Amino acid sequence: MLRDAARRLAGAGIDTGRLDARLLLGAALGREVWPHESAPVPADALERFAGLLERRLAREPVSRILGRRAFWTLDLRVGPDTLDPRPDSETLVEAAVAAFADRAPPRRILDLGTGTGCLLLAVLTEFPQAVGLGVDRLPGAVETARENARLAGLQDRAEFLAADWDEMPRDAADLVLSNPPYIVDSAIAELEPEVARFDPHGALAAGPDGLDAYRSLLGLLPRLLAPQGIVVLELGLGQRQVVSALAEGANFTVWHARRDLGGVERALVLKWNDTADDYLNTNDFYLE
Repeated sequence: MLRDAARRLAGAGIDTGRLDARLLLGAALGREVWPHESAPVPADALERFAGLLERRLAREPVSRILGRRAFWTLDLRVGPDTLDPRPDSETLVEAAVAAFADRAPPRRILDLGTGTGCLLLAVLTEFPQAVGLGVDRLPGAVETARENARLAGLQDRAEFLAADWDEMPRDAADLVLSNPPYIVDSAIAELEPEVARFDPHGALAAGPDGLDAYRSLLGLLPRLLAPQGIVVLELGLGQRQVVSALAEGANFTVWHARRDLGGVERALVLKWNDTADDYLNTNDFYLE
C-alpha cells in the first residue's frame, strides 16, 4: 500500500511521497506506521486512507490534511487563515535566542502577523519569564493561535489580538518578531500548489516588488520597541540586501543576518539607532 501510494504521489509531482503516505496511513489507523509493517489494514481504515490520499494527490499539504504541524518543540494546529509553519521560520527563533545570549532576556515579546502563533509560542518556551502578544488581521488565525497557546500550556503568557499593524497602540516590546508577506504579487501563481492554493493569499503577497510589508513594518516599529529592543524579521530568498537597505534608511542598524539550513539568509536582526548602545558591534556579530 505504501509503495503504491508513494508511486502515485511521485507521479503527481510530490517528492516526499513515501513519508506522506506513512503519515496519512497513520492518520487513518490512528497510530504511527513503521516502514516495513506487514499487518493487514482494516477496511474502514483503508477507506479513510484512500480519501486522505486523494486530497494529497490534489496537492493539499499533509499538515492541512492532518490539521497540525510540528514547529520547534511544539505541535501546532493549522487552519485556513494561517500560514503553514515551515522549518525555515525556525531560524527566527534561533536568531532571537542568539540575540539575547549575553544580555538580559526579553520580558515582553510582540509577534506581528502571528498566524498559528508559532514564532511567539516557540520564543516563549525559550524565555520562560517573558509574556507576549501576537497580532493578526484574520480573526480565524487569532483563534487558532489561542488554541495553540492553550495546547502548549502558554495561555497565561500569550495574548492574541485581531487587528491591522497600523492599529497597534504604542508598545514597549523588548523583542519584535515578524514573518511578513514577502512574495511578489505576480509570482504567487508560480509557487508550489501547496502554497499558492492553500496558504492565505494575504499572508504571501506583498506588492509588485515584495517589499510592501517591510516598508509598513519599518515605519511602525520605532513606536513599538522598548529601549535596546531587538527586531527579528523573516526574509525571502535574495532579499537580505534590499531589506537591509530599507532598514538602514529607516534608522535601524542591521545587527545580524542568520542563514537557514538551506544556506538562505532567512532572519534579519535589527536595532533602532536612537537606542543603540556600546553593546552593539555589527562587525563582530554579523555572520556572512
